[in-house]
Amino acid sequence: MPLTALLPALRRIALIGLVAAAGLAAAPAAAQTRIKDIVDVEGVRDNLLVGYGLAVGLNGTGDSLTSSPFTEQSLIGMLERLGVNTRDNNPKTKNVAAVMVTATLPPFATQGSRIDITVSALGDAKSLQGGTLLVTPLLGADGEVYAVAQGNVAVGGFKAEGAAASVTKGVPTSGRIANGAIVEREIPFQLAQLDSVRLALRNPDFTTARRIAQAINASLQQPAAAATDPSTVRVTVPPGRRQDIIGLITDIEQLRVVPDQIARVVIDEQTGVIVMGENVRISTVAIAQGNLTIRITETPQVSQPNALSTGGQTVVVPRTDVQVDEGGDRRLAILSQGVSLRELVESLNALGIGPRDMISILQSIKAAGALQAEIEVM
Repeated sequence: MPLTALLPALRRIALIGLVAAAGLAAAPAAAQTRIKDIVDVEGVRDNLLVGYGLAVGLNGTGDSLTSSPFTEQSLIGMLERLGVNTRDNNPKTKNVAAVMVTATLPPFATQGSRIDITVSALGDAKSLQGGTLLVTPLLGADGEVYAVAQGNVAVGGFKAEGAAASVTKGVPTSGRIANGAIVEREIPFQLAQLDSVRLALRNPDFTTARRIAQAINASLQQPAAAATDPSTVRVTVPPGRRQDIIGLITDIEQLRVVPDQIARVVIDEQTGVIVMGENVRISTVAIAQGNLTIRITETPQVSQPNALSTGGQTVVVPRTDVQVDEGGDRRLAILSQGVSLRELVESLNALGIGPRDMISILQSIKAAGALQAEIEVM
Protein backbone atom coordinates (compact mmCIF):
# COMPACT_ATOMS: atom_id res chain seq x y z
CA MET A 1 0.00 0.00 0.00
CA PRO A 2 1.50 3.39 -0.95
CA LEU A 3 2.39 5.84 1.78
CA THR A 4 -0.17 8.36 0.58
CA ALA A 5 -2.94 5.89 1.33
CA LEU A 6 -1.72 5.43 4.90
CA LEU A 7 -1.67 9.14 5.73
CA PRO A 8 -5.44 9.45 6.53
CA ALA A 9 -5.27 6.43 8.83
CA LEU A 10 -2.19 7.80 10.60
CA ARG A 11 -3.92 11.14 11.07
CA ARG A 12 -6.93 9.42 12.64
CA ILE A 13 -4.68 7.44 14.99
CA ALA A 14 -2.83 10.58 15.99
CA LEU A 15 -6.12 12.39 16.61
CA ILE A 16 -7.41 9.53 18.80
CA GLY A 17 -4.15 9.64 20.78
CA LEU A 18 -4.46 13.37 21.36
CA VAL A 19 -8.06 13.03 22.54
CA ALA A 20 -7.08 10.24 24.94
CA ALA A 21 -4.18 12.28 26.29
CA ALA A 22 -6.46 15.27 26.79
CA GLY A 23 -8.93 13.09 28.65
CA LEU A 24 -6.21 11.81 30.96
CA ALA A 25 -4.96 15.32 31.57
CA ALA A 26 -8.46 16.49 32.40
CA ALA A 27 -9.03 13.64 34.89
CA PRO A 28 -9.21 14.89 38.47
CA ALA A 29 -5.83 14.28 40.07
CA ALA A 30 -6.48 16.30 43.21
CA ALA A 31 -8.20 13.36 44.89
CA GLN A 32 -5.14 11.17 44.43
CA THR A 33 -2.79 10.81 47.39
CA ARG A 34 0.73 9.50 47.63
CA ILE A 35 1.05 6.10 49.25
CA LYS A 36 3.68 7.69 51.48
CA ASP A 37 1.00 9.86 53.12
CA ILE A 38 -1.44 7.08 54.00
CA VAL A 39 0.76 4.14 55.09
CA ASP A 40 3.57 3.35 57.50
CA VAL A 41 6.40 0.99 56.65
CA GLU A 42 7.02 -1.95 58.97
CA GLY A 43 9.89 -1.27 61.35
CA VAL A 44 10.11 2.44 60.53
CA ARG A 45 8.64 3.74 63.78
CA ASP A 46 9.40 5.99 66.74
CA ASN A 47 10.14 4.76 70.25
CA LEU A 48 9.18 6.61 73.42
CA LEU A 49 11.72 7.32 76.15
CA VAL A 50 11.20 8.56 79.71
CA GLY A 51 13.46 9.50 82.61
CA TYR A 52 13.47 11.07 86.08
CA GLY A 53 15.92 13.80 87.00
CA LEU A 54 16.59 17.05 88.83
CA ALA A 55 16.56 20.60 87.52
CA VAL A 56 18.76 23.03 89.47
CA GLY A 57 19.46 26.74 89.31
CA LEU A 58 15.86 27.86 89.79
CA ASN A 59 15.40 31.32 91.25
CA GLY A 60 13.42 30.29 94.31
CA THR A 61 10.70 28.69 92.19
CA GLY A 62 11.63 25.06 92.84
CA ASP A 63 9.94 22.35 94.88
CA SER A 64 9.18 22.79 98.55
CA LEU A 65 11.20 19.96 100.10
CA THR A 66 8.75 19.60 102.97
CA SER A 67 5.86 18.76 100.64
CA SER A 68 7.95 16.97 97.97
CA PRO A 69 9.89 14.23 99.79
CA PHE A 70 11.00 12.59 96.54
CA THR A 71 12.83 15.78 95.60
CA GLU A 72 14.66 15.82 98.94
CA GLN A 73 15.62 12.14 98.67
CA SER A 74 16.85 12.61 95.10
CA LEU A 75 18.89 15.66 96.07
CA ILE A 76 20.51 13.85 99.02
CA GLY A 77 21.28 10.80 96.87
CA MET A 78 22.83 12.91 94.12
CA LEU A 79 25.05 14.81 96.57
CA GLU A 80 26.20 11.53 98.16
CA ARG A 81 27.26 10.20 94.75
CA LEU A 82 29.32 13.36 94.38
CA GLY A 83 30.95 12.86 97.80
CA VAL A 84 28.83 15.30 99.82
CA ASN A 85 27.07 13.91 102.91
CA THR A 86 23.93 15.84 103.83
CA ARG A 87 21.79 13.02 105.19
CA ASP A 88 21.90 14.30 108.81
CA ASN A 89 20.92 17.82 107.74
CA ASN A 90 17.61 18.94 106.33
CA PRO A 91 18.26 21.00 103.20
CA LYS A 92 15.99 23.99 102.78
CA THR A 93 16.83 24.97 99.22
CA LYS A 94 14.09 26.15 96.86
CA ASN A 95 16.22 26.10 93.72
CA VAL A 96 15.77 22.39 92.90
CA ALA A 97 12.83 20.66 91.24
CA ALA A 98 12.11 17.04 90.41
CA VAL A 99 11.23 16.66 86.73
CA MET A 100 10.11 14.01 84.29
CA VAL A 101 12.02 13.96 81.02
CA THR A 102 10.37 12.57 77.89
CA ALA A 103 11.72 12.13 74.38
CA THR A 104 10.98 10.36 71.11
CA LEU A 105 13.71 8.19 69.63
CA PRO A 106 13.32 8.40 65.83
CA PRO A 107 13.77 5.30 63.66
CA PHE A 108 17.33 4.35 62.72
CA ALA A 109 18.82 6.88 65.17
CA THR A 110 22.56 6.21 65.34
CA GLN A 111 24.73 6.22 68.43
CA GLY A 112 26.01 9.70 69.22
CA SER A 113 23.21 11.59 67.46
CA ARG A 114 21.14 14.11 69.42
CA ILE A 115 17.38 14.34 69.99
CA ASP A 116 15.09 16.94 71.55
CA ILE A 117 13.62 16.40 75.01
CA THR A 118 10.75 17.79 77.06
CA VAL A 119 11.14 18.59 80.77
CA SER A 120 8.07 18.77 83.05
CA ALA A 121 7.88 19.56 86.76
CA LEU A 122 6.81 16.69 88.99
CA GLY A 123 6.37 18.47 92.34
CA ASP A 124 5.02 21.86 93.36
CA ALA A 125 7.61 23.96 91.54
CA LYS A 126 6.25 27.27 90.27
CA SER A 127 8.54 27.66 87.28
CA LEU A 128 11.47 25.95 85.55
CA GLN A 129 12.75 29.16 84.02
CA GLY A 130 16.53 29.43 84.25
CA GLY A 131 16.91 25.79 85.34
CA THR A 132 19.54 23.30 84.24
CA LEU A 133 18.73 19.63 83.88
CA LEU A 134 21.37 17.36 85.38
CA VAL A 135 22.46 14.10 83.75
CA THR A 136 19.31 12.00 83.31
CA PRO A 137 19.23 8.53 81.71
CA LEU A 138 16.24 7.96 79.40
CA LEU A 139 14.73 4.49 79.44
CA GLY A 140 12.72 2.59 76.87
CA ALA A 141 9.79 0.25 77.44
CA ASP A 142 12.23 -2.62 78.02
CA GLY A 143 14.00 -0.77 80.87
CA GLU A 144 17.23 -0.24 78.92
CA VAL A 145 18.97 3.15 78.69
CA TYR A 146 18.83 4.48 75.13
CA ALA A 147 19.83 8.12 75.68
CA VAL A 148 21.25 10.50 78.29
CA ALA A 149 19.88 14.03 78.71
CA GLN A 150 21.35 17.23 80.13
CA GLY A 151 21.18 20.95 79.38
CA ASN A 152 19.54 24.29 80.02
CA VAL A 153 15.75 24.27 80.03
CA ALA A 154 14.03 26.72 77.67
CA VAL A 155 10.63 27.76 79.07
CA GLY A 156 8.12 29.63 76.92
CA GLY A 157 5.88 30.84 79.75
CA PHE A 158 6.43 32.84 82.91
CA LYS A 159 4.73 33.69 86.17
CA ALA A 160 4.93 36.93 88.16
CA GLU A 161 3.01 37.55 91.35
CA GLY A 162 2.70 40.11 94.09
CA ALA A 163 0.76 40.53 97.30
CA ALA A 164 -2.62 41.02 95.62
CA ALA A 165 -2.27 39.89 92.01
CA SER A 166 -0.39 37.46 89.80
CA VAL A 167 0.18 37.03 86.06
CA THR A 168 0.84 33.70 84.34
CA LYS A 169 1.59 33.25 80.66
CA GLY A 170 1.83 29.83 79.08
CA VAL A 171 2.99 26.88 81.18
CA PRO A 172 6.13 27.84 83.12
CA THR A 173 6.44 24.37 84.68
CA SER A 174 7.25 22.71 81.35
CA GLY A 175 10.07 23.36 78.90
CA ARG A 176 12.21 21.88 76.16
CA ILE A 177 15.89 21.34 75.49
CA ALA A 178 16.80 21.31 71.81
CA ASN A 179 19.28 18.51 71.09
CA GLY A 180 19.32 17.89 74.82
CA ALA A 181 19.91 14.12 74.75
CA ILE A 182 22.61 11.96 73.20
CA VAL A 183 21.65 8.56 71.83
CA GLU A 184 23.67 5.84 73.58
CA ARG A 185 22.06 2.70 72.18
CA GLU A 186 20.74 1.89 68.71
CA ILE A 187 17.63 -0.17 68.07
CA PRO A 188 18.64 -3.01 65.74
CA PHE A 189 16.52 -3.43 62.62
CA GLN A 190 17.92 -4.82 59.36
CA LEU A 191 15.66 -3.27 56.75
CA ALA A 192 17.97 -4.23 53.87
CA GLN A 193 17.69 -7.94 54.71
CA LEU A 194 13.91 -8.22 54.52
CA ASP A 195 12.39 -10.54 51.91
CA SER A 196 9.06 -8.69 52.11
CA VAL A 197 7.88 -5.30 53.31
CA ARG A 198 4.57 -4.71 55.04
CA LEU A 199 2.72 -1.43 54.58
CA ALA A 200 0.32 -0.51 57.40
CA LEU A 201 -2.62 1.72 56.45
CA ARG A 202 -3.26 4.56 58.86
CA ASN A 203 -6.99 4.36 58.08
CA PRO A 204 -7.75 0.66 57.47
CA ASP A 205 -10.04 0.05 54.51
CA PHE A 206 -10.54 -2.91 52.16
CA THR A 207 -10.85 -0.79 49.01
CA THR A 208 -7.85 1.40 49.77
CA ALA A 209 -5.66 -1.62 50.54
CA ARG A 210 -6.62 -3.24 47.24
CA ARG A 211 -5.95 -0.05 45.28
CA ILE A 212 -2.51 0.25 46.85
CA ALA A 213 -1.67 -3.33 45.90
CA GLN A 214 -2.89 -2.78 42.34
CA ALA A 215 -0.86 0.41 41.98
CA ILE A 216 2.32 -1.32 43.20
CA ASN A 217 1.81 -4.31 40.90
CA ALA A 218 1.22 -2.03 37.93
CA SER A 219 4.41 -0.11 38.71
CA LEU A 220 6.56 -3.23 39.22
CA GLN A 221 4.83 -5.04 36.34
CA GLN A 222 4.51 -8.19 38.44
CA PRO A 223 2.21 -9.49 41.21
CA ALA A 224 4.49 -8.54 44.09
CA ALA A 225 1.92 -6.85 46.35
CA ALA A 226 -1.18 -8.27 47.97
CA ALA A 227 -3.60 -6.92 50.57
CA THR A 228 -3.64 -9.40 53.46
CA ASP A 229 -6.23 -7.46 55.51
CA PRO A 230 -7.81 -3.99 55.54
CA SER A 231 -4.79 -2.48 57.27
CA THR A 232 -1.87 -4.37 55.72
CA VAL A 233 -0.37 -4.67 52.23
CA ARG A 234 2.50 -7.14 51.90
CA VAL A 235 5.07 -6.42 49.19
CA THR A 236 7.44 -9.22 48.20
CA VAL A 237 10.81 -7.81 47.22
CA PRO A 238 11.52 -8.71 43.56
CA PRO A 239 14.78 -10.62 42.99
CA GLY A 240 16.20 -7.72 41.00
CA ARG A 241 15.61 -5.25 43.84
CA ARG A 242 17.14 -7.24 46.72
CA GLN A 243 20.10 -4.91 46.92
CA ASP A 244 18.02 -1.75 46.63
CA ILE A 245 15.16 -2.03 49.12
CA ILE A 246 15.45 1.67 49.99
CA GLY A 247 14.97 2.57 46.34
CA LEU A 248 12.04 0.14 46.10
CA ILE A 249 10.30 1.72 49.08
CA THR A 250 10.96 5.19 47.67
CA ASP A 251 9.38 4.26 44.35
CA ILE A 252 6.36 2.76 46.11
CA GLU A 253 5.89 5.84 48.32
CA GLN A 254 5.62 8.13 45.30
CA LEU A 255 2.80 6.14 43.68
CA ARG A 256 -0.62 7.79 43.87
CA VAL A 257 -3.96 6.20 44.71
CA VAL A 258 -7.44 7.42 45.56
CA PRO A 259 -8.17 6.49 49.20
CA ASP A 260 -11.68 5.29 49.90
CA GLN A 261 -13.59 6.08 53.07
CA ILE A 262 -16.83 4.99 54.66
CA ALA A 263 -19.76 7.36 54.96
CA ARG A 264 -19.35 8.85 58.41
CA VAL A 265 -20.66 11.83 60.37
CA VAL A 266 -18.47 12.93 63.27
CA ILE A 267 -20.15 15.07 65.93
CA ASP A 268 -18.42 16.90 68.78
CA GLU A 269 -21.11 17.50 71.39
CA GLN A 270 -18.98 19.91 73.43
CA THR A 271 -18.15 22.40 70.67
CA GLY A 272 -21.00 21.71 68.25
CA VAL A 273 -18.64 20.83 65.39
CA ILE A 274 -20.04 18.54 62.69
CA VAL A 275 -17.86 16.88 60.04
CA MET A 276 -19.53 14.85 57.29
CA GLY A 277 -17.79 12.64 54.76
CA GLU A 278 -18.23 12.93 51.02
CA ASN A 279 -20.24 9.72 50.65
CA VAL A 280 -22.97 10.62 53.15
CA ARG A 281 -26.39 10.06 51.57
CA ILE A 282 -29.94 10.49 52.84
CA SER A 283 -33.09 8.72 51.73
CA THR A 284 -36.34 10.64 51.17
CA VAL A 285 -37.28 12.31 54.44
CA ALA A 286 -39.24 15.38 55.60
CA ILE A 287 -37.74 17.68 58.23
CA ALA A 288 -39.46 20.35 60.30
CA GLN A 289 -37.65 22.24 63.00
CA GLY A 290 -39.21 24.72 65.40
CA ASN A 291 -39.45 25.45 69.09
CA LEU A 292 -42.23 26.89 71.22
CA THR A 293 -40.88 30.02 72.91
CA ILE A 294 -42.80 31.98 75.55
CA ARG A 295 -41.30 35.34 76.50
CA ILE A 296 -42.72 37.20 79.53
CA THR A 297 -41.54 40.77 80.14
CA GLU A 298 -42.37 42.70 83.29
CA THR A 299 -42.34 46.52 82.95
CA PRO A 300 -43.78 48.00 86.17
CA GLN A 301 -45.01 51.60 86.03
CA VAL A 302 -45.55 54.22 88.74
CA SER A 303 -49.08 55.63 89.14
CA GLN A 304 -49.33 58.95 90.95
CA PRO A 305 -52.52 60.67 92.14
CA ASN A 306 -53.77 63.96 90.75
CA ALA A 307 -52.04 67.06 92.03
CA LEU A 308 -55.21 68.29 93.79
CA SER A 309 -56.12 64.88 95.24
CA THR A 310 -56.24 64.63 99.02
CA GLY A 311 -56.56 60.87 99.52
CA GLY A 312 -54.58 59.47 96.62
CA GLN A 313 -51.39 57.45 96.98
CA THR A 314 -48.44 56.71 94.72
CA VAL A 315 -48.45 53.01 93.77
CA VAL A 316 -46.57 50.71 91.40
CA VAL A 317 -48.81 49.26 88.70
CA PRO A 318 -47.59 45.99 87.09
CA ARG A 319 -47.40 45.80 83.32
CA THR A 320 -46.88 42.29 81.83
CA ASP A 321 -46.16 41.57 78.17
CA VAL A 322 -46.55 37.93 77.07
CA GLN A 323 -45.26 36.86 73.64
CA VAL A 324 -45.60 33.34 72.24
CA ASP A 325 -43.51 32.10 69.30
CA GLU A 326 -44.87 28.84 67.95
CA GLY A 327 -42.33 28.59 65.15
CA GLY A 328 -44.94 29.38 62.51
CA ASP A 329 -42.33 30.79 60.15
CA ARG A 330 -40.56 27.43 59.99
CA ARG A 331 -41.38 25.26 57.01
CA LEU A 332 -41.39 21.53 56.38
CA ALA A 333 -38.44 20.64 54.15
CA ILE A 334 -38.33 17.47 52.06
CA LEU A 335 -34.95 15.97 51.19
CA SER A 336 -35.02 13.81 48.09
CA GLN A 337 -33.56 10.34 47.98
CA GLY A 338 -29.80 10.14 47.60
CA VAL A 339 -28.99 13.81 48.12
CA SER A 340 -25.31 14.68 48.26
CA LEU A 341 -23.41 16.27 51.13
CA ARG A 342 -23.62 19.72 49.56
CA GLU A 343 -27.39 19.46 49.01
CA LEU A 344 -27.87 18.24 52.58
CA VAL A 345 -25.99 21.19 54.06
CA GLU A 346 -27.81 23.68 51.82
CA SER A 347 -31.21 22.23 52.75
CA LEU A 348 -30.49 22.36 56.49
CA ASN A 349 -29.08 25.88 56.25
CA ALA A 350 -32.22 26.96 54.37
CA LEU A 351 -34.24 26.08 57.46
CA GLY A 352 -32.10 28.44 59.55
CA ILE A 353 -30.71 25.60 61.63
CA GLY A 354 -27.67 26.12 63.84
CA PRO A 355 -25.02 23.49 64.65
CA ARG A 356 -26.72 22.39 67.89
CA ASP A 357 -30.09 21.81 66.22
CA MET A 358 -28.37 20.15 63.26
CA ILE A 359 -26.85 17.56 65.61
CA SER A 360 -30.31 16.61 66.88
CA ILE A 361 -31.70 16.49 63.34
CA LEU A 362 -28.92 14.21 62.09
CA GLN A 363 -29.41 11.87 65.03
CA SER A 364 -33.16 11.82 64.38
CA ILE A 365 -32.61 11.06 60.69
CA LYS A 366 -30.30 8.21 61.67
CA ALA A 367 -32.91 6.87 64.09
CA ALA A 368 -35.47 6.97 61.28
CA GLY A 369 -33.19 4.84 59.11
CA ALA A 370 -32.85 7.51 56.41
CA LEU A 371 -29.20 8.43 57.00
CA GLN A 372 -26.90 6.11 55.06
CA ALA A 373 -23.85 6.83 57.16
CA GLU A 374 -22.25 6.03 60.48
CA ILE A 375 -22.56 8.62 63.27
CA GLU A 376 -19.65 8.96 65.67
CA VAL A 377 -20.15 11.19 68.70
CA MET A 378 -16.96 12.47 70.30
